[in-house]
Amino acid sequence: MLDTFYRVFGYGYLPDLHDDVIDLAGTYLDHPTQRLWVAEHAGQIVATSAIRARGPRNPPHPAWLVDRYPDGTTAQFFRVYVRPEHQRRGLASRLVRQGIDFVRETPALDRLYLHTDTRTPGALEFWQTFGEIVHDGRDPANTFQTVHLEIPLRHECDRRSSSQW
Repeated sequence: MLDTFYRVFGYGYLPDLHDDVIDLAGTYLDHPTQRLWVAEHAGQIVATSAIRARGPRNPPHPAWLVDRYPDGTTAQFFRVYVRPEHQRRGLASRLVRQGIDFVRETPALDRLYLHTDTRTPGALEFWQTFGEIVHDGRDPANTFQTVHLEIPLRHECDRRSSSQW
């Protein structure tokens, strides 16, 4: 995760935004509506994905997003990273599907939100296979090149069966 902050994003570790990385146990293991998944290869962690029961923060994100995705009932994807030499093997998709299933099975959570930095090659296209853009916050004058998405929690078969009623 730290490699991604420094090597991919280029801005390094920011304590206000990355506190979960320093306290993985307190953030993910000790909380019933939060999880961290890792993929390992040859004794090395090569991919991560996490769900936290919180919405976006203002700043750096718009206040209306904070209102739309409140803490406690909103799940948010965090730390979906795959080391470059392990990309294009389906690891991120598998980890994301586990996260989506976890949120669907957690009654306290009713929305699934995420934001992605579009400087990561293929990130936006990847996330659009799971969800829909709710806000494009890219701005050339900004440090962050962020797009915000929501992933629907209902299965396609759930939508079909509910429309029959």
